[in-house]
Amino acid sequence: MSTDPHSTVSNTSTVPAAGDDPHPSLYNDDLAPLPESKRRWGWFEIFNVWTNDVQSLAGYTLAASLFITAGINGWWVFAAIVLAGLFVNFLVNLTGKPSVRYGIPYAVMARASMGVRGATFPALVRGIVAIFWYGAQTYFASTAVALALNALLGNPGGPTVLGLTGVGWVSYLIVAAIQVVLFIRGISWIEKFLNVAGPAVYVVMIVLLAAIWVQAGDELLPAVGSLFSNADVQGWAVVTAFLGVVGTMVAYFSAVVINFGDFSRFSRTERGMKIGNFTGLPLSLALFTFLSLFITAGAYVVYQDGQGDPLTNPADIVGQVGNTALTVLAALTFLVATIGINLVANFIPPAYDLSNLSPQRISFKRGGYLTALFGFVIGALWVAVIDQIGLPKFVDTLGAVLAPLYGILVADFYVVQRRSLLVADMYSMDQARRYHYVNGWNMRAIGAFAVAAVFSVATVWVPWLVELSGFAWVIGAAIGAVLYIAVMASRTPGAVDRAIPVSPAPVAAAAATAETPGS
Repeated sequence: MSTDPHSTVSNTSTVPAAGDDPHPSLYNDDLAPLPESKRRWGWFEIFNVWTNDVQSLAGYTLAASLFITAGINGWWVFAAIVLAGLFVNFLVNLTGKPSVRYGIPYAVMARASMGVRGATFPALVRGIVAIFWYGAQTYFASTAVALALNALLGNPGGPTVLGLTGVGWVSYLIVAAIQVVLFIRGISWIEKFLNVAGPAVYVVMIVLLAAIWVQAGDELLPAVGSLFSNADVQGWAVVTAFLGVVGTMVAYFSAVVINFGDFSRFSRTERGMKIGNFTGLPLSLALFTFLSLFITAGAYVVYQDGQGDPLTNPADIVGQVGNTALTVLAALTFLVATIGINLVANFIPPAYDLSNLSPQRISFKRGGYLTALFGFVIGALWVAVIDQIGLPKFVDTLGAVLAPLYGILVADFYVVQRRSLLVADMYSMDQARRYHYVNGWNMRAIGAFAVAAVFSVATVWVPWLVELSGFAWVIGAAIGAVLYIAVMASRTPGAVDRAIPVSPAPVAAAAATAETPGS
């Protein structure tokens, strides 16, 4: 076996990268380091992860909502969203690198900073946020099914329960069932789903834009520049609004940014991961936002005659076209795109995170079933309860909660651990191992998270901090990183540091020092 310390993901040795005897409370097959032989993803698979995330109904609705609420010229909102894509590209390259190198998911990666037991806390927080997103995206996907059914059935209407009609509830149940079936079929089916959905959505959006542009004529281009601007927003307020859009879009991706290792561990090379990130984020996001801007403005001109607020859900816009075949085709396409990314971004991560809570009792599949159950309840309450706070505020709040975890994870790997991890120690309960800290918990990291999270969430909800609300994610991540570096710098080296060198060791060397479980 190679003596390169970074070869811990190789499967050429009979010794697993998790050590020769990992503790059963920290290990199962789903949490184990992924060997190179099982890594099938190139740049195109990573590209599709981001493209489908961008193309979801919630992604369109958020972009359209920002055009309406930012109060600045539509082209400035477009530029802000593209800038956010570039920034997110930089962020995920940072979190993806260690998982490409070591083949470990986020739930295991967090053990380096939080401790082998303490990592259950950030994993649980990430899992809860993902479940909220899973429920929200399930609802948005159901609107596409409802659109198709209403087009075919002639809008039967009927009484509503929790804001949903009978057709709405049937649609919601259909989407929930489809997602569980695909999850059971496995990641290969989900990959095929994504590979089809990404290009198909762009085809449908271009057709939709063409249909609207033909009807809007010369009115469309002027509307794009002036429709969403606000004459009262001037001077420094324009800059603040611009940066606020950037911050909100970064927060939208935060759920995937923090646990991007769950996806990058499937990448064959770091270069392939970076190419996929760049093409799937700034480039794909620019195209999608460009189409969203024109479609939203054109629909306002053509279908609303300048009255009321512009439509923000593309399913609603498609329903106005008056072409049943296009309506059904568009609905099915948006359904596929939203389901695909919901499974990848909001179903698989919490399944890992819940499994990490008790690896021997909760398998990856069982964690997925729990995610589906909790997410179903949240999605069912979306219209009646959660949607009342508004999608941008919902996004900013969830991002504010996750932001400090990102800052801590990056600061730990690049500054504290100096880009070197002892993988076997992440699966050991031996007190002499590097990531055991105190009873398996690094309370300094927990404290840094708590302080940063309270402040970042306060920027969203406290009135006198409202000017900072769009920057909640950036603020939380920065404070979390700075506080973590500060508290770890003052840590007195103890038995942990003397027993195991800071620099990485080959798998065989790490395994040779491993103790039996519970020793």
